[in-house]
Amino acid sequence: MNFLFIVSLFLLTIFPILFKYLWVPLRTQLHFRRQGVGGPSYFANSTAIRQRMLAEVESSRTVSFNHDGVVHRVMPHYYNWSKMYGEPFLYWYGTQARLAVSDPDMIKEMLVNKNGSFGKIPLSPDLKSLFGAGLVGLDGERWVVHRRITSQAFNMERVKEWVPEIVDSVGDMMSKWDANIEAGNKSEFEFDVHKELHQLSADIISRTAFGSNFSEGKRIFELQEQQVGLALQAFRNVYIPGSRFMPTKRNRTMWKLEKETTELVTKLIEKNKNAKQISNTLLATLITPSKKDDTLGLKEIVDECKTFYFAGKETTANLLTWACLLLGLHQEWQSKAREEVDRVCSQNAYPSVANLADLKIITMILNEALRLYPPPVMMMLQAFVNVKLVDRLDVPAGTQILLPMTAIHHDVRIWGKDANEFNPERFLGPGKHLGAFFPFSMGPRVCVGQNLAIVEAKIVLAMIVRRYSLTVSPSYIHAPMQSITLQPQYGAQMMLTRR
Repeated sequence: MNFLFIVSLFLLTIFPILFKYLWVPLRTQLHFRRQGVGGPSYFANSTAIRQRMLAEVESSRTVSFNHDGVVHRVMPHYYNWSKMYGEPFLYWYGTQARLAVSDPDMIKEMLVNKNGSFGKIPLSPDLKSLFGAGLVGLDGERWVVHRRITSQAFNMERVKEWVPEIVDSVGDMMSKWDANIEAGNKSEFEFDVHKELHQLSADIISRTAFGSNFSEGKRIFELQEQQVGLALQAFRNVYIPGSRFMPTKRNRTMWKLEKETTELVTKLIEKNKNAKQISNTLLATLITPSKKDDTLGLKEIVDECKTFYFAGKETTANLLTWACLLLGLHQEWQSKAREEVDRVCSQNAYPSVANLADLKIITMILNEALRLYPPPVMMMLQAFVNVKLVDRLDVPAGTQILLPMTAIHHDVRIWGKDANEFNPERFLGPGKHLGAFFPFSMGPRVCVGQNLAIVEAKIVLAMIVRRYSLTVSPSYIHAPMQSITLQPQYGAQMMLTRR
């Protein structure tokens, strides 16, 4: 009797484990292979291979400034496996099946889907502590409410009201640059444009979110930068359930950073929520949404502010960094941009709401920068139900789907033989297939801050090229790196000359 009990207990224990960690993955792998979808074996430890590939490329230094090796550097696993197994292919994140899809028709079908078949993959605990329970990690009814409220804050009419503040922030930065040139008693000076533009973008998002400035939110950005480093480690490893509760040194640091960030954001909210100067800010919209039913609790407001503090700074700053480097490398386009700004703005020193739409060349340059160096290296989705993509690929519920944005933006089959070259003129005519260019996503989940990011980037780039000439410094090392966003691994050193 005791023997039978022990055997039964053993079987009841081992069967669920075998089912989850062996039967389901192997069944999924067989399901895709029957459809002609290959990939590394479930037993190959894809996660360790992916980590090794990333470590290898990030330990190497690239001197030549061209765009041919961007995909290999920032997505080495996709670059190697797509060549080895074809596209699409299946790989593994622990026991989780991930399908890499680069077909524009499939991508469009997934991103514009409105019936709930696809959604976000769950955030890791470390990313949750960075973004909180804001738009980035929400799904379902709460996402609908948050999306409706934040869309009010970032509609184009509201963003246009922020143009004078954006211009003031850029003017303050340029005054500092002029002072550095004068102090050095030289016609030019070397600076890290990546660092400068991150400070600028931080100042702009602080003003538009709270009506404050960079100095008031500086500590929040410092804390978030530390959190990014820790979150990136987690992002590249398989999360072990329950490990976030272990009092390891790393976890204790993460808890401390999250606690201090939350306290500082809460204080800013309490300090500014009754101030008249925040009437057209993100904070004002979160506190007093237009619909009575759309109410957010204090924690939800804090989490949304944390999300936009980080995302609002990272996306635009990195876009502008790559745009400046590209113009420094391609002087002919810098001259074209400068001539356009001089013509459009006429005697006015700065762009305005009235003439932003006329900056066509600036827009083309920014789009080409977004194509070659998109801030989000990739996107991840999850199939919530069994679906058939473009009537030919059966995808089981629970499958995570990788959209390799950087690789798609560099695909010669879509963009032509010059796909790895800087050519803003490709955006002069009709747009490419919707599923081929999606730096801010598309469909129901298109980036809510897209209007602010584009308007800010146009103003900043126009003001910089009108006053200065930019060249890439000989000390610059071209090493695009996959972090939470795509950024230069060793900074972006440039030479600045006052015109």
